[in-house]
Amino acid sequence: MLRRDLLRAFWAAPILSPAAKGLPPLTIKEVKVISTSGGRNYRWVFVKIITSEPGLYGIGSAGNHFQPYAVIAAIEKHLAPFLIGKNPEQIEDLWQSGHLRTYWRNGPVNNNVLSGMDMALWDIKGKRAGMPVYDLLGGKVRDAVPCYDHCGGNSKEAVVESVQKSMAKGFRHIRVQLGAYGGGGFIPAGQGSRPEGGRGGSAFDEEVYVETIPPLFDYVRSKVGFGPKLCHDVHSHLSGINAVDFCRRMQPFQMFFIEDVLAPEQLAWYKQIRQTSTTAQAVGELFTHPFEYLPLINERLIDFVRCRVSSIGGITPAKKLATICEPLGVRTAFQEGGENDPVNQLAAYHIDISHPAFGIQEENNFPEFVRELLPGTAEIRGGYLYGNGKPGLGIDINEALAAKHPLQAAPLGGHYPLDRTLDGAVVRP
Repeated sequence: MLRRDLLRAFWAAPILSPAAKGLPPLTIKEVKVISTSGGRNYRWVFVKIITSEPGLYGIGSAGNHFQPYAVIAAIEKHLAPFLIGKNPEQIEDLWQSGHLRTYWRNGPVNNNVLSGMDMALWDIKGKRAGMPVYDLLGGKVRDAVPCYDHCGGNSKEAVVESVQKSMAKGFRHIRVQLGAYGGGGFIPAGQGSRPEGGRGGSAFDEEVYVETIPPLFDYVRSKVGFGPKLCHDVHSHLSGINAVDFCRRMQPFQMFFIEDVLAPEQLAWYKQIRQTSTTAQAVGELFTHPFEYLPLINERLIDFVRCRVSSIGGITPAKKLATICEPLGVRTAFQEGGENDPVNQLAAYHIDISHPAFGIQEENNFPEFVRELLPGTAEIRGGYLYGNGKPGLGIDINEALAAKHPLQAAPLGGHYPLDRTLDGAVVRP
């Protein structure tokens, strides 16, 4: 009888609303765009959502290095009027309605806008709960977030020296490049068979790349052994059968992963890669639509998904992506990149540290000035990324300092620098 009475009392108990718990209902009072050069050549765009509760606001990253002004206009003219007066605690509903409000959904600019909103809402939720976002996502499942370092050089000897320095700093995961992206695959300026009156600069050649990079890793392994977990980024420079051949040649070096060996337009070739080698594949830096990465995950054609959190719409879709990966044995390796910002880095951190599908995080170190501009910026020590455990994302922005370093218009619209082949055709990045 006692058990029955307890159950009856439980089901009869009212579900307390925030107001009943002593917390008044929230509304969004203002949506601000804060853009800044970060004291150097960054093109950072942040969203600040201010609520009806005095002093309660959230910060989100809406970064798009190559189209920042398009993102700013979309936030100011379209997102902000849509959000005013709405309840910031309804994160999922606001994400879904924000995603569909444009009718034509997905795409980089829309996703950046959603990301700025979404991260700011999670920041607000955590601050109001007095908890870091990772606790709202289920709590820590690891003590810190391991990162991979970036190493390279213009010769095989310089590459080895760079890797050894990284190992001395405590990194176990190291990305190795020969020079810049595509390095090892360029025919020097003025050399090679070129069209009359054609371009005379350095030209990328897929076959040269495929012949050059595997011997580099053979040399690196001979000098540093198989202790460090090595990665390499092809940056989508290969196509078709060359990508298949390259991954087969890289298999003896036990790569932690090869990143973006193919452009997004040629994803079907990952089936052939999987059939011919066991070289692990990391894919997705350029993805903006779930139907780009979902088939690859579902068919187990890749090993790591490389999406940038702010490019797929923020924490809400990124945590769902990680959950899809988990039962299929695919891991996350969220993309960071040198032009990225500390808010996006921390958003990735909160998912990384709380999700079992985590694989690795790309490192990104910021100059000291950025820590003054964005207090709470995460730290990398001994190959691990550490947040500060404060409520929300754990980061803030010094608006006065940001205003002293406004966003600067870039030459030629700030386009991505493109490589070309001997005949002058553009190489897909």
